[in-house]
Amino acid sequence: MNGHSHLFIPGPTNVPEEVRRAMNIPMEDMRAPDFGDFILPLLSDLKKVFRLTHGRVFVYPTSGTGAWEAAISNTLNTGDRVLMSRFGQFSMLWVDMAERLGLDVDLCEVDWGKGVPVEDYAAKLTADKEHKIKAVFATHNETATGVTSNIAAIRAAMDAANHPALLFVDGVSSIGSIEFEMEDWGVDLAVAGSQKGFMLPAGLGLLGVSDKALAAHEHAKMPRCYFSFADMIKLNDTGYFPYTPATQLLRGLRCSLDMLLAVGMESVWDRHHRLASGVRAAIAEWQGCRLVAHGPEWHSDTVSAIYAPEGVDARDVIATAYHKYQTSLGSGLAKLAGRAFRIGHLGSLNPVMLCGAISAAEMALRDAGAVIEPGCGIAAAQEHFRASTPTMQVRVAPARAA
Repeated sequence: MNGHSHLFIPGPTNVPEEVRRAMNIPMEDMRAPDFGDFILPLLSDLKKVFRLTHGRVFVYPTSGTGAWEAAISNTLNTGDRVLMSRFGQFSMLWVDMAERLGLDVDLCEVDWGKGVPVEDYAAKLTADKEHKIKAVFATHNETATGVTSNIAAIRAAMDAANHPALLFVDGVSSIGSIEFEMEDWGVDLAVAGSQKGFMLPAGLGLLGVSDKALAAHEHAKMPRCYFSFADMIKLNDTGYFPYTPATQLLRGLRCSLDMLLAVGMESVWDRHHRLASGVRAAIAEWQGCRLVAHGPEWHSDTVSAIYAPEGVDARDVIATAYHKYQTSLGSGLAKLAGRAFRIGHLGSLNPVMLCGAISAAEMALRDAGAVIEPGCGIAAAQEHFRASTPTMQVRVAPARAA
């Protein structure tokens, strides 16, 4: 009666109707003789989204956090030194996991609003003549702050230092949405989640693994059971899993991959950039608001974290958007609580949908006390979308004769 509620958090994202229908099936036999015929091409096509020709991608019935743990426990040993940086809630949680799993973390603290400090990484790697650093960790897209880091530059720094460390990348809110070249960038372990660019419900942890990381697995002694690469490889090679898989999510993943690959990943990346640029155009018009990201070099094309104006509690903006305008905006996390809110712009979205998010945020900001000219942000976004959105060729079926 009151229409749809609107979801503009940076995950879970909107699930396309085609994907919803693909998952709306009866339970099936995950040991059926023909189930492997479904799984083997699924795993092969998943590598195309990661941009991986060698290695493999594992699909765990877990969250992205579970895939983090799988990556660490299968390739490193307790006490190994790893190079990490902390500049937002999710990079902070990754550091916490590494420490709790017994790794020796060489930590770079970074202002929230910036990303991986490539120059600091380069200096530490160059100084590590004995190659005590066994892995380099990088959060590609920090969802809490709307910051994207340069993974290619990190690989270049590692190569310049002739350093053999593994390169771990958290791509949970980037893979499937913004440019990610696992093989070309020399990434060894890349983590993604089903609920972001893959346009699915939460529940699948996706882990891309290079041949180098698979070789490291042979010498890794950290305890693991549920996340064992060896168990997954043994069964995955036949099209099955070592435990009950999330079959309905896998059916949805098949549909999602078909949609992504049909248009091409470059087209997906371009669309996300156009949509994000429209959101940023709106924010630039909101008096007193600014992005948490410190500059254009850090801007994320999947989520914008926005400081509320001085004297405006961002929690009031979020609550008003939800209760008054049926729109969910992302909250400010940790030190950004009450100071910032987030607009997620990834997955299954188009300009008109984002105009709704921008309009709701603008109204909620004014209701919370922000002095913003009505319509200023939405007008800027509209003009950007008018100028940048390509025309889609829609085929109309001919009318049937009576």
